[in-house]
Amino acid sequence: MRTFLLSIFAVAMTLAASAQTQVATFDTISISQADTYLISYDYPGQDIGFNAGWTHFPCVYDTLFGGIWDHGFAYSNMTDSVTGGYTNQYSAKTGIGYDSSSTYAVAWCSLYGSAPARITFPTYIPDTVKGFYITNSTYAYNLMRDGDPNPNYGKKFGGVTGNDPDWFLLTIKAYHNGTLKPDSVDFYLADFRDANNANDYIVNNWRWVDLTSLAPLDSLEFIMNSSDTNQGGVITPTYFCMDNFTTVIDPINVKHVNASAFVAKIYPNPATDNLYIDLNDNSVKTIDILDATGKLVMNIPVNEKNIKINTATLQSGLYFLQLKGDKQTASTRFVKQ
Repeated sequence: MRTFLLSIFAVAMTLAASAQTQVATFDTISISQADTYLISYDYPGQDIGFNAGWTHFPCVYDTLFGGIWDHGFAYSNMTDSVTGGYTNQYSAKTGIGYDSSSTYAVAWCSLYGSAPARITFPTYIPDTVKGFYITNSTYAYNLMRDGDPNPNYGKKFGGVTGNDPDWFLLTIKAYHNGTLKPDSVDFYLADFRDANNANDYIVNNWRWVDLTSLAPLDSLEFIMNSSDTNQGGVITPTYFCMDNFTTVIDPINVKHVNASAFVAKIYPNPATDNLYIDLNDNSVKTIDILDATGKLVMNIPVNEKNIKINTATLQSGLYFLQLKGDKQTASTRFVKQ
């Protein structure tokens, strides 16, 4: 198979056009009523997750025991920060989303500390994932704080004396071009390892997790571990809550939807009234322009190598350009001033 590269010639770049930030606030999907959660039990064993911002958050259910959550993410606007136990698995300990928003995501990392399916970016791979806000679920927080009467179901962190060096850890790993990178980011949702018990904590507010050190990446994986284990693995409920997942795309950089692309010159960038595309051959059949949210705003049939697109009616901002052939697609970005 012949492989091409999409070549971009940027003209008159400005600092103001250097980046576009997208925040997944989890407020975009409506939940039918207050103080509940949104989940689907259809299609067991398959990903029935959701998209927010430029990001796909997977969710998989299983048919075991009449239907259980296997791993992934769910929408929630639950406010119960008091009730402990498995029946309250969709509540954040804060009782509310970050910055007093009503909706947030809850992640379940499956049994025995295994990771959920990776967060992916189905439309556009970001240049940087800035990070997200995190807090404990009510279920995990209360169990670490109080323990269970049966220690096989969870101990009180710190133990009877408060001196046990317990911890509850989320590790975020990145993949780039499908390969696991060596770097990772750790965040302790509870940490009792300090010799001074006054420094022990279990997170009960929204805190920022910085992921900028993991760039470049094309997916993220979340793994949870705890000091509280038995022969079966981690006992602490491997849940955490997420809000304001933030990604950044630089319109100057080139991204490919897949390995095959087209040779093309696209100019000027930033564009004003017109955008010009000079193709190397007749492989491109259509051109799509999408706005920063992924909404299709133009679809242009291609019948020649030199194309002029009227962009005067587009609002100022970042846009994505997709060149589509019979068997391949290439994607890049431009800014409309």
